[in-house]
Amino acid sequence: MKGKFALGIAQIDPRLGDVEANLAIYEQTVREAVGRGVDLLVFPELSLTGYFLKDMVSTVALTAEAPALGRLRELSRDVALVAGLVEETPEYRFYNSAILFDAGEIRHVHRKVYPPTYGLFDELRYLARGSRVEAFDSRFGRAAMLLCEDMWHGSTAYIAAMDGALSLLVPSASPIQGLVRGDVPENAAYWQRLNAVTAESYGMFVIHANRVGFEDGIGFWGGSEVVGPSGEVLARAAYYEPDMIVAEISLAAARRKRIAAPMLRDENLDLTINELTRIRGRELAGVVRTLRRQTMAALAESPADERGASGRAKKASPRKRSRTSAAKTAVTNAKGTKQGKTRKPAAKARAARRR
Repeated sequence: MKGKFALGIAQIDPRLGDVEANLAIYEQTVREAVGRGVDLLVFPELSLTGYFLKDMVSTVALTAEAPALGRLRELSRDVALVAGLVEETPEYRFYNSAILFDAGEIRHVHRKVYPPTYGLFDELRYLARGSRVEAFDSRFGRAAMLLCEDMWHGSTAYIAAMDGALSLLVPSASPIQGLVRGDVPENAAYWQRLNAVTAESYGMFVIHANRVGFEDGIGFWGGSEVVGPSGEVLARAAYYEPDMIVAEISLAAARRKRIAAPMLRDENLDLTINELTRIRGRELAGVVRTLRRQTMAALAESPADERGASGRAKKASPRKRSRTSAAKTAVTNAKGTKQGKTRKPAAKARAARRR
């Protein structure tokens, strides 16, 4: 493991849906990075394919055997790199993935766990959701990767930190949103606060690799940055235009920060797990209560002749038998009366003859 290394961010302007053209940009950028002594180079989210892909997802998706990945493996022999692309699995699922290549091999894959579908975003309509956030060992120390929206959910950085990550690599494709405040749009200012707070809270490096350019009339603001464990900005790229920044990462800085502020050491993981389990149980109980109420309401609203049909059918049989018995009795009585009226004159006639 290297205690110190040069980290570069390739803030590029990829072409939508053109993997070959974007590979050429990767190759050119890698050559520049090698010339600047970069050890690890991070590219933005979906920078090999473009971001607003929509129905093009299945067209540009790359399997493990894709020639494009072979070229990335070869590039990683010169400099380790993180690429952003659409990954296709053997089950024909498509993921927004970040892949670490080093020394000609794939070392780690992160699949976006929170593909957004709100506002400008429609990822979850076309892409599957990842299911893991995990740290991994590398020659650059223990690290973890998140993809853009993942970072906006506080649980993800917490998981990465608790899993031992010293560096958090965050490729993103963050579009311009909100009113511009000074040189940056509103969401750019939020990103900068989020990066600084995350880095200082967990005593880790945060590497935010954003892109620039336009797709379907939507612009990306750039401003990629490397933030140190105390929340300090070690390097920041230009806004709105391609750039490459390089910062020296010294893992000793993370050590110093965690000694001075040992919050991770004191973190009560059992407390977190137990409370989340309690909350999850409460939510499941709420779901059961809701389903029960809905079922009872549906039964109450159903027509009376449908709601009690079977019960009435069972009760109808005794009544029917009762009515039948009554009818038979009435018929018998009627016959008896008729027979009685018929026999009475005959009896009188026999009595008269005896006299």
